[in-house]
Amino acid sequence: MKNTLGDLNNHLFAQLERLGDEDIKGEQLVEEIERAKTITIVAKQVIDNASLVLEAQKIFNNSDKLNADAEMPKMLEG
Repeated sequence: MKNTLGDLNNHLFAQLERLGDEDIKGEQLVEEIERAKTITIVAKQVIDNASLVLEAQKIFNNSDKLNADAEMPKMLEG
């Protein structure tokens, strides 16, 4: 099974469409809201993981520029 962030995006929009369906009422609506909450939690974890991977890749790509003796940038005075 290969899922992408594009797949996640499509899934989230599909969930949004289901929540916007005015024909869903009562218990069915409650179930859909609970499903949406769960999907939101899982989606956030997937996105956080993707962000971590991206940050790690950026550091890896710039690892030759890392220097323990580098000076910190000066703070802008406000």
